[in-house]
Amino acid sequence: MLYAALTFWLLVIVFSAWGVHGLWSRLVKPRVVNTVLLPGTLVAQLGHVLGLLITGNPVRNTTLMGDDEKGAPQSDAPETQRIPVVGPIVTGLLPLVACAACLYAAARLWGGSVFEGLSRYNGITIPHALPTTLAGAWDLLRDSVSVMENLLIAVRQSDLTRWQTLLFLYLAVCLTVRMTPFEGNRRGAIGAILLAGLTICVLSLLSPRVPEFIASSWPVLSFAVGTLLFLLLFSLAVSGVVGLVKTLARNE
Repeated sequence: MLYAALTFWLLVIVFSAWGVHGLWSRLVKPRVVNTVLLPGTLVAQLGHVLGLLITGNPVRNTTLMGDDEKGAPQSDAPETQRIPVVGPIVTGLLPLVACAACLYAAARLWGGSVFEGLSRYNGITIPHALPTTLAGAWDLLRDSVSVMENLLIAVRQSDLTRWQTLLFLYLAVCLTVRMTPFEGNRRGAIGAILLAGLTICVLSLLSPRVPEFIASSWPVLSFAVGTLLFLLLFSLAVSGVVGLVKTLARNE
């Protein structure tokens, strides 16, 4: 169940990041959003380019920010894949891996104050197993809310006067939100997560170091899930308030 849970939470990260980016782009000019997320865009775009090169596809018209109003990262998708099926999966996986690796590195380098605060709370980690009953599903929702609550408390109680903590929080937002799949390769990104979960499960049978690595990475995974779920709920609330104000203004 551990690897099924890992796959599920990775899918939660991707869809939450997708939702957060979409909501922000509706509330603020998309070009402003993409400018703020530029560090995460750079990492994700490098992973995307590496995926194209590994699969033997050409890299064409690749930019961090387009010249249009959206200012979104651009890269022409190949008309035909050199490696069918596997090519889109690899290209979709590497941006996620790149963002996750940089988030892990940032947590080790500058996130000590935040993670020390997280360690004080029980239940800060997301569940290691998926529910099999309706009651378990409600427990999963309650656990997710607890993760967001404890995460917010830990961030508020961390040393926000240190530039390292502020830099980590900024990079964490950029890297997690930029786990949004690239246009034209969204199916490949989802397929990559499913394949990655299956591959990790198989590798765990061959080497005991794989479960150890998953266990050591679980706090960072929990942090990413908690961050994106909080940003998603907060963005939904702000979007709802803005929509309500606009509706009332039109009816006056």
